[in-house]
Amino acid sequence: MSNSNDLINRINGKYSRMSKGQKRLATYITDNYDKAVFLTAAKLGEIVGVSESTVVRFAMSLGYKGYPEFQDALEELVRNKLNSVQRMEVTYGRISQSEILDTVLRSDAEKITSTLHKIDPHTFDLAVDTILNAKNIYIVGIRSCAPLASFLAFYLNLMFPNVILLTTNSSSELFEQMVRINKNDVIIGISFPRYSMRTLKALEFANSRQAKVITLTDSVHSPMNLYSSCNLIADSDMASIVDSLVAPLSVINSLIVALCMKKQKAVAKTLTTLEQIWNEYQVYESDEINVIDDSIKVHYAQLKDDENE
Repeated sequence: MSNSNDLINRINGKYSRMSKGQKRLATYITDNYDKAVFLTAAKLGEIVGVSESTVVRFAMSLGYKGYPEFQDALEELVRNKLNSVQRMEVTYGRISQSEILDTVLRSDAEKITSTLHKIDPHTFDLAVDTILNAKNIYIVGIRSCAPLASFLAFYLNLMFPNVILLTTNSSSELFEQMVRINKNDVIIGISFPRYSMRTLKALEFANSRQAKVITLTDSVHSPMNLYSSCNLIADSDMASIVDSLVAPLSVINSLIVALCMKKQKAVAKTLTTLEQIWNEYQVYESDEINVIDDSIKVHYAQLKDDENE
Protein backbone atom coordinates (compact mmCIF):
# COMPACT_ATOMS: atom_id res chain seq x y z
CA MET A 1 0.00 0.00 0.00
CA SER A 2 1.38 3.43 -0.90
CA ASN A 3 1.36 6.31 1.53
CA SER A 4 1.50 10.09 1.56
CA ASN A 5 5.32 10.07 1.44
CA ASP A 6 5.50 7.83 -1.65
CA LEU A 7 6.02 10.74 -4.07
CA ILE A 8 8.76 12.31 -1.92
CA ASN A 9 10.49 8.94 -1.62
CA ARG A 10 10.44 8.51 -5.41
CA ILE A 11 11.88 11.98 -5.94
CA ASN A 12 14.63 11.45 -3.35
CA GLY A 13 15.49 8.06 -4.79
CA LYS A 14 16.01 9.38 -8.32
CA TYR A 15 17.26 12.91 -7.60
CA SER A 16 20.97 12.18 -8.12
CA ARG A 17 20.28 10.84 -11.64
CA MET A 18 18.00 13.69 -12.74
CA SER A 19 18.85 16.31 -15.36
CA LYS A 20 19.19 19.98 -14.32
CA GLY A 21 15.62 20.71 -15.45
CA GLN A 22 14.22 17.74 -13.58
CA LYS A 23 16.11 18.74 -10.44
CA ARG A 24 14.56 22.21 -10.63
CA LEU A 25 11.15 20.55 -10.92
CA ALA A 26 11.91 18.24 -8.00
CA THR A 27 13.03 21.14 -5.81
CA TYR A 28 10.02 23.28 -6.64
CA ILE A 29 7.56 20.43 -6.01
CA THR A 30 9.03 19.38 -2.67
CA ASP A 31 9.14 23.01 -1.49
CA ASN A 32 5.78 24.08 -2.94
CA TYR A 33 3.63 20.94 -3.26
CA ASP A 34 0.63 22.84 -1.87
CA LYS A 35 0.78 25.12 -4.92
CA ALA A 36 2.04 22.60 -7.50
CA VAL A 37 -1.00 20.38 -6.95
CA PHE A 38 -3.21 22.97 -8.71
CA LEU A 39 -0.92 23.56 -11.71
CA THR A 40 -1.21 22.10 -15.19
CA ALA A 41 1.91 20.56 -16.71
CA ALA A 42 2.30 23.65 -18.93
CA LYS A 43 1.96 26.09 -16.02
CA LEU A 44 4.33 24.13 -13.82
CA GLY A 45 6.89 24.10 -16.61
CA GLU A 46 6.46 27.85 -17.12
CA ILE A 47 7.07 28.59 -13.42
CA VAL A 48 10.14 26.35 -13.18
CA GLY A 49 11.52 27.32 -16.59
CA VAL A 50 11.24 24.03 -18.47
CA SER A 51 8.99 22.79 -21.27
CA GLU A 52 5.66 21.05 -20.77
CA SER A 53 7.11 17.87 -22.29
CA THR A 54 9.91 17.96 -19.69
CA VAL A 55 7.30 18.05 -16.93
CA VAL A 56 5.48 15.05 -18.41
CA ARG A 57 8.73 13.11 -18.81
CA PHE A 58 9.62 13.99 -15.23
CA ALA A 59 6.34 12.49 -14.00
CA MET A 60 6.90 9.34 -16.05
CA SER A 61 10.50 9.02 -14.86
CA LEU A 62 9.12 8.73 -11.32
CA GLY A 63 7.06 5.71 -12.35
CA TYR A 64 3.71 7.39 -13.07
CA LYS A 65 1.79 6.68 -16.26
CA GLY A 66 1.44 10.38 -17.01
CA TYR A 67 0.92 13.80 -15.48
CA PRO A 68 -2.67 13.08 -14.22
CA GLU A 69 -1.44 10.12 -12.15
CA PHE A 70 1.43 12.27 -10.88
CA GLN A 71 -1.11 14.91 -9.79
CA ASP A 72 -3.08 12.23 -7.91
CA ALA A 73 0.10 11.45 -5.96
CA LEU A 74 0.54 15.17 -5.27
CA GLU A 75 -3.03 15.36 -3.94
CA GLU A 76 -2.34 12.43 -1.63
CA LEU A 77 0.70 14.27 -0.31
CA VAL A 78 -1.22 17.52 0.21
CA ARG A 79 -4.07 15.74 2.04
CA ASN A 80 -1.74 14.65 4.76
CA LYS A 81 0.82 17.44 4.90
CA LEU A 82 -1.14 20.70 4.92
CA ASN A 83 -2.09 22.13 8.28
CA SER A 84 -5.30 24.11 8.81
CA VAL A 85 -3.72 27.50 8.16
CA GLN A 86 -2.06 26.34 4.93
CA ARG A 87 -5.30 24.77 3.73
CA MET A 88 -7.12 28.05 4.36
CA GLU A 89 -4.47 30.03 2.47
CA VAL A 90 -4.65 27.71 -0.53
CA THR A 91 -8.44 27.92 -0.65
CA TYR A 92 -8.59 31.68 -0.26
CA GLY A 93 -5.95 32.04 -2.93
CA ARG A 94 -8.15 30.18 -5.43
CA ILE A 95 -11.61 31.62 -4.79
CA SER A 96 -12.76 35.23 -4.94
CA GLN A 97 -15.46 36.43 -2.53
CA SER A 98 -18.09 36.73 -5.28
CA GLU A 99 -17.51 33.14 -6.43
CA ILE A 100 -17.71 31.35 -3.07
CA LEU A 101 -21.31 30.10 -3.21
CA ASP A 102 -21.10 28.91 -6.81
CA THR A 103 -17.64 27.36 -6.36
CA VAL A 104 -18.42 25.48 -3.14
CA LEU A 105 -21.78 24.10 -4.33
CA ARG A 106 -20.35 23.02 -7.68
CA SER A 107 -17.39 21.43 -5.93
CA ASP A 108 -19.69 19.47 -3.60
CA ALA A 109 -21.80 18.31 -6.55
CA GLU A 110 -18.65 17.15 -8.37
CA LYS A 111 -17.56 15.18 -5.32
CA ILE A 112 -20.85 13.29 -5.24
CA THR A 113 -20.55 12.52 -8.97
CA SER A 114 -16.94 11.41 -8.54
CA THR A 115 -17.87 9.23 -5.57
CA LEU A 116 -20.60 7.56 -7.62
CA HIS A 117 -17.98 6.47 -10.14
CA LYS A 118 -15.39 5.42 -7.55
CA ILE A 119 -17.40 3.46 -5.02
CA ASP A 120 -17.60 -0.29 -5.57
CA PRO A 121 -21.23 -1.56 -5.54
CA HIS A 122 -20.09 -5.01 -4.38
CA THR A 123 -18.24 -3.46 -1.44
CA PHE A 124 -21.33 -1.43 -0.61
CA ASP A 125 -23.48 -4.60 -0.63
CA LEU A 126 -20.90 -6.34 1.57
CA ALA A 127 -21.10 -3.47 4.07
CA VAL A 128 -24.90 -3.77 4.18
CA ASP A 129 -24.78 -7.54 4.75
CA THR A 130 -22.04 -7.21 7.38
CA ILE A 131 -24.09 -4.70 9.38
CA LEU A 132 -27.23 -6.83 9.06
CA ASN A 133 -25.46 -9.89 10.45
CA ALA A 134 -23.61 -8.16 13.30
CA LYS A 135 -24.61 -8.73 16.91
CA ASN A 136 -23.39 -5.28 17.97
CA ILE A 137 -22.70 -2.27 15.74
CA TYR A 138 -19.99 0.15 16.87
CA ILE A 139 -19.59 3.53 15.15
CA VAL A 140 -16.64 5.88 15.51
CA GLY A 141 -16.04 9.31 14.00
CA ILE A 142 -13.87 11.95 15.66
CA ARG A 143 -13.81 15.77 15.33
CA SER A 144 -15.38 16.93 12.03
CA CYS A 145 -16.52 13.35 11.34
CA ALA A 146 -18.42 13.17 14.66
CA PRO A 147 -21.67 14.56 13.13
CA LEU A 148 -21.54 11.89 10.43
CA ALA A 149 -21.12 9.16 13.04
CA SER A 150 -23.96 10.61 15.13
CA PHE A 151 -26.26 10.85 12.10
CA LEU A 152 -25.59 7.22 11.15
CA ALA A 153 -26.07 6.03 14.74
CA PHE A 154 -29.39 7.89 15.06
CA TYR A 155 -30.94 6.03 12.12
CA LEU A 156 -29.35 2.66 12.83
CA ASN A 157 -30.88 2.85 16.30
CA LEU A 158 -34.29 2.79 14.63
CA MET A 159 -33.42 -0.54 13.02
CA PHE A 160 -31.10 -2.37 15.39
CA PRO A 161 -31.14 -2.94 19.18
CA ASN A 162 -27.41 -2.80 19.81
CA VAL A 163 -25.85 0.31 18.25
CA ILE A 164 -22.95 1.86 20.17
CA LEU A 165 -21.78 5.35 19.19
CA LEU A 166 -18.26 5.76 20.55
CA THR A 167 -17.83 9.21 22.09
CA THR A 168 -14.47 10.01 23.56
CA ASN A 169 -11.67 12.46 24.21
CA SER A 170 -8.92 9.88 24.55
CA SER A 171 -7.85 6.49 23.21
CA SER A 172 -8.21 4.88 26.65
CA GLU A 173 -11.88 5.87 26.77
CA LEU A 174 -12.39 4.28 23.37
CA PHE A 175 -10.99 0.96 24.54
CA GLU A 176 -13.17 1.03 27.65
CA GLN A 177 -16.30 1.39 25.51
CA MET A 178 -15.10 -1.38 23.17
CA VAL A 179 -13.90 -3.81 25.82
CA ARG A 180 -16.51 -6.46 24.86
CA ILE A 181 -16.18 -6.18 21.06
CA ASN A 182 -15.62 -9.57 19.39
CA LYS A 183 -15.85 -11.52 16.13
CA ASN A 184 -19.64 -11.29 16.09
CA ASP A 185 -19.57 -7.48 16.00
CA VAL A 186 -18.81 -4.80 13.43
CA ILE A 187 -17.22 -1.38 13.77
CA ILE A 188 -17.78 1.42 11.25
CA GLY A 189 -14.91 3.91 11.23
CA ILE A 190 -15.33 7.31 9.56
CA SER A 191 -12.26 9.46 8.96
CA PHE A 192 -11.05 11.95 6.36
CA PRO A 193 -7.90 14.06 6.12
CA ARG A 194 -6.46 15.02 8.43
CA TYR A 195 -6.92 11.44 9.62
CA SER A 196 -7.76 10.80 13.27
CA MET A 197 -5.22 8.66 15.14
CA ARG A 198 -7.88 7.80 17.76
CA THR A 199 -10.17 6.41 15.06
CA LEU A 200 -7.28 4.40 13.63
CA LYS A 201 -6.48 2.97 17.07
CA ALA A 202 -10.12 2.00 17.55
CA LEU A 203 -10.11 0.10 14.26
CA GLU A 204 -6.82 -1.56 15.15
CA PHE A 205 -8.24 -2.70 18.49
CA ALA A 206 -11.43 -4.02 16.85
CA ASN A 207 -9.38 -5.90 14.28
CA SER A 208 -7.28 -7.46 17.03
CA ARG A 209 -10.52 -8.78 18.57
CA GLN A 210 -11.52 -10.23 15.16
CA ALA A 211 -14.47 -7.87 14.75
CA LYS A 212 -15.53 -6.91 11.23
CA VAL A 213 -14.19 -3.50 10.20
CA ILE A 214 -15.93 -1.17 7.74
CA THR A 215 -14.33 2.15 6.83
CA LEU A 216 -15.74 5.27 5.20
CA THR A 217 -12.79 7.34 4.01
CA ASP A 218 -11.47 9.23 0.99
CA SER A 219 -8.93 6.93 -0.64
CA VAL A 220 -7.80 3.34 -1.00
CA HIS A 221 -4.49 4.64 0.38
CA SER A 222 -6.09 5.97 3.56
CA PRO A 223 -4.47 4.59 6.73
CA MET A 224 -8.00 3.75 7.93
CA ASN A 225 -8.01 0.86 5.46
CA LEU A 226 -5.09 -0.90 7.17
CA TYR A 227 -7.49 -2.87 9.37
CA SER A 228 -10.55 -2.95 7.12
CA SER A 229 -11.86 -5.62 4.79
CA CYS A 230 -14.69 -3.39 3.54
CA ASN A 231 -13.65 0.06 2.32
CA LEU A 232 -16.27 2.62 1.26
CA ILE A 233 -14.60 5.45 -0.66
CA ALA A 234 -16.10 8.94 -0.82
CA ASP A 235 -14.47 12.14 -2.03
CA SER A 236 -13.84 14.97 0.42
CA ASP A 237 -12.25 18.39 0.08
CA MET A 238 -8.51 18.08 0.40
CA ALA A 239 -7.53 21.78 0.62
CA SER A 240 -10.02 23.82 2.57
CA ILE A 241 -10.43 24.99 6.16
CA VAL A 242 -13.93 23.45 6.12
CA ASP A 243 -13.98 19.74 5.30
CA SER A 244 -16.46 18.94 2.56
CA LEU A 245 -18.32 15.87 3.81
CA VAL A 246 -21.29 16.03 1.44
CA ALA A 247 -20.30 12.93 -0.51
CA PRO A 248 -19.64 10.84 2.64
CA LEU A 249 -23.06 11.87 3.96
CA SER A 250 -24.64 10.70 0.69
CA VAL A 251 -22.94 7.31 1.09
CA ILE A 252 -24.27 7.12 4.66
CA ASN A 253 -27.76 7.98 3.41
CA SER A 254 -27.45 5.16 0.88
CA LEU A 255 -26.42 2.72 3.61
CA ILE A 256 -29.39 3.72 5.76
CA VAL A 257 -31.86 3.34 2.88
CA ALA A 258 -30.41 -0.03 1.86
CA LEU A 259 -30.60 -1.34 5.44
CA CYS A 260 -34.11 0.06 5.88
CA MET A 261 -35.30 -1.81 2.78
CA LYS A 262 -33.85 -5.03 4.21
CA LYS A 263 -35.68 -4.51 7.52
CA GLN A 264 -38.91 -2.85 6.41
CA LYS A 265 -41.22 -4.65 8.86
CA ALA A 266 -38.99 -4.03 11.86
CA VAL A 267 -38.53 -0.37 10.97
CA ALA A 268 -42.27 0.15 10.42
CA LYS A 269 -43.01 -1.39 13.81
CA THR A 270 -40.42 0.81 15.52
CA LEU A 271 -41.70 3.97 13.84
CA THR A 272 -45.30 3.15 14.80
CA THR A 273 -44.25 2.78 18.42
CA LEU A 274 -42.25 5.99 18.30
CA GLU A 275 -45.16 7.95 16.81
CA GLN A 276 -47.31 6.83 19.75
CA ILE A 277 -44.61 7.84 22.23
CA TRP A 278 -44.05 11.22 20.52
CA ASN A 279 -47.76 11.96 20.66
CA GLU A 280 -48.19 10.78 24.24
CA TYR A 281 -45.25 12.77 25.57
CA GLN A 282 -45.66 15.71 23.21
CA VAL A 283 -42.16 15.39 21.80
CA TYR A 284 -43.04 17.75 18.97
CA GLU A 285 -44.81 21.00 19.82
CA SER A 286 -48.39 21.08 18.58
CA ASP A 287 -48.05 24.51 17.02
CA GLU A 288 -45.45 23.06 14.62
CA ILE A 289 -48.03 20.65 13.25
CA ASN A 290 -51.57 21.83 13.97
CA VAL A 291 -53.38 25.05 13.12
CA ILE A 292 -53.56 27.40 16.14
CA ASP A 293 -57.04 27.75 17.63
CA ASP A 294 -57.76 31.44 17.03
CA SER A 295 -60.80 31.38 19.36
CA ILE A 296 -58.45 31.14 22.34
CA LYS A 297 -56.68 34.32 21.25
CA VAL A 298 -60.00 36.15 20.68
CA HIS A 299 -61.30 35.07 24.09
CA TYR A 300 -58.07 36.19 25.77
CA ALA A 301 -58.17 39.55 23.97
CA GLN A 302 -61.82 40.09 25.06
CA LEU A 303 -60.88 39.43 28.69
CA LYS A 304 -58.10 42.01 28.51
CA ASP A 305 -60.53 44.57 27.04
CA ASP A 306 -63.07 43.92 29.81
CA GLU A 307 -60.38 44.42 32.45
CA ASN A 308 -59.39 47.76 30.96
CA GLU A 309 -62.93 49.15 30.96
